[in-house]
Amino acid sequence: MKKVVIGMSGGVDSSVAAYILKKEGYEVIGLFMRNWDSTLNNEIEGNLETNLICSQEIDYNDAKKVCDELGIELHRVDFIKEYWDFVFTYFLDELKLGRTPNPDLMCNKYIKFDAFIKEARELGADYIATGHYARIEGNKLLRGIDYNKDQTYFLAQLTIDQFKDVLFPIGDLTKEQVRDLAKELNLSTAEKKDSTGICFIGERNMQKFIKNYIPNNSGDIIGVETKEVIGQHTGLMNYTIGQRRNVGISGNNKRHFVCGKDMEKNILYVTFGENSDYLLSDECIIDKVNFISATHPTFCTAKFRYRGSDVEVQLEYLENGEISVKYLGLTKAVTPGQACVLYLGEECLGSGIIKEVRKNNEKLWYL
Repeated sequence: MKKVVIGMSGGVDSSVAAYILKKEGYEVIGLFMRNWDSTLNNEIEGNLETNLICSQEIDYNDAKKVCDELGIELHRVDFIKEYWDFVFTYFLDELKLGRTPNPDLMCNKYIKFDAFIKEARELGADYIATGHYARIEGNKLLRGIDYNKDQTYFLAQLTIDQFKDVLFPIGDLTKEQVRDLAKELNLSTAEKKDSTGICFIGERNMQKFIKNYIPNNSGDIIGVETKEVIGQHTGLMNYTIGQRRNVGISGNNKRHFVCGKDMEKNILYVTFGENSDYLLSDECIIDKVNFISATHPTFCTAKFRYRGSDVEVQLEYLENGEISVKYLGLTKAVTPGQACVLYLGEECLGSGIIKEVRKNNEKLWYL
């Protein structure tokens, strides 16, 4: 009997994935990862409510309940140092540069498909499994059947070697089917809300959270159309391109959208109207390029945010290893620091991190 070690998050997706593996005849072992030291960081963040059970402990208890219901053992492992060194430090460094990072990609690259796999091998795993909505066929990473929940975007910084002996049991299911199966099995996580927020840190007031690690440095908000100061920002790390809510401009009925940052002058630029020309670009340069696929096409599609639509693009491979990604049409709110994930139909080819945003062959001055 082949042994599978599956990452148990305490959510419905990994719960159903574990059930499917057991039903298919594998020996299944659950492994829960603890990647954030809530006690230490609560002290840093000034959260002294010691009577509250942190969300991470709730997740562990939920994972334990499900494993008991399925009749599988559950192990627990700490990757706190690895998470801080390779994910959270990266997150903070990118924010200091005025970019909008996606720590979930680095969490998958360094924790879930590196440190986790090494721990699973120590437990004698023949295969590793997770509850991601994705599929593997041969040497190809394919989107999950449920395009609304597809998670290949977050896997696009991995190498093909990291997918060796990896199983995605729910990649052929929709979220609705996963929920229905969990209810049918009376799993305790069947109605549990999906987690949101930063990977392993959870839902938080981001401005309050970040200021514990990066000091706020307030400054002017300037409208790009008028070049006038129209408000004060609370620190450039608190804003992302395209943001409309909580920009901090009072006494003005116009809808303001963040369109740029000047890190040297500590200025936040905003524009009026969601269809503003200042939110549009026709090209970006990506670095930290990672190809999962052996196919390196000239034409494909790209996603610039997890919830973004596929955009038709033309790729130009630059001598320094970076790629120029030219869109076939203007695209809104392409953001430095976010991932540009490349697709050829259902196949996820790989990704790069957006370094520079351009229009008409020039870098945008306000980005």
